[in-house]
Amino acid sequence: MAEENTGWFNREEKGIVTETKDKKEIKEGMWYQCPDCKKITDTEEHQKNMNVCQCGFHSRISTVRFFEILFDNNKYTELDKHLSSADPLNFVDTKKYTDRLVATTKKTGLVDALTAAHGKIGGYDIVIAAMNFEYIGGSMGAVVGEKIARAVDYSIEHKIPFMIMSKSGGARMMEAAFSLMQMAKVSAKLNQLSLAKIPYISFLLDPTTGGVTASFAMLGDINISEPKALIGFAGPRVIRETIGRDLPEGFQRAEFVKEHGFLDYIVERKNVKEKIAQQLRIFAN
Repeated sequence: MAEENTGWFNREEKGIVTETKDKKEIKEGMWYQCPDCKKITDTEEHQKNMNVCQCGFHSRISTVRFFEILFDNNKYTELDKHLSSADPLNFVDTKKYTDRLVATTKKTGLVDALTAAHGKIGGYDIVIAAMNFEYIGGSMGAVVGEKIARAVDYSIEHKIPFMIMSKSGGARMMEAAFSLMQMAKVSAKLNQLSLAKIPYISFLLDPTTGGVTASFAMLGDINISEPKALIGFAGPRVIRETIGRDLPEGFQRAEFVKEHGFLDYIVERKNVKEKIAQQLRIFAN
């Protein structure tokens, strides 16, 4: 006869099984701890609240999740979905760039750090180019620039307002100058959008940093953000060490950036669809 397990619980790979009469399985990921207020809440409840804590802290969410929130009935058409990065420099650091791309695609299910789509918000057409932070930190490589450029062309062709959702650590070092070129390329495409009199909304999410901030993220006809999003070029730590002095409270957070004139308004996630629909309605009149 097999020896009976007398322990109070068994740890298993995918959760904890308590030794109660019904042996309920408590799966990992059932609880969410807010990094700001440290309060623990039920993960399902947190997701129902659009991944926003009761204290107001906005957790990062995927592009797919954002599209669920924004697009009417979660219906949209993805543009140029199969574009993926090459390795023009045969780059190697701790591993080959090509191996890193394969591993990241396998882990995330994404082919690069930007997803572009056409759909409706509040009944109004819009093209959105949304950066995927989970793909190598949302870094801006040649594919990110090309997909934005093609999305701009699509907006111009169909006379549809355009929005970029920035969430990025900046330029992708593995593509060096090919990455930095995208700053000028996208800015030039946005100028074409302006000449065609097509509105451009820049939605800056946490974090928006580096070359993305230094170029297209700050070029919107309307610049908006979520509360407390980190927005800046160099990070606070780098700036603090460079200038050798403490920084103001809330430095490089959305509220600080708005106060200094770089944002038009800050919107909570629960209100963002309504606000963007309102903006599109104004553009349409």
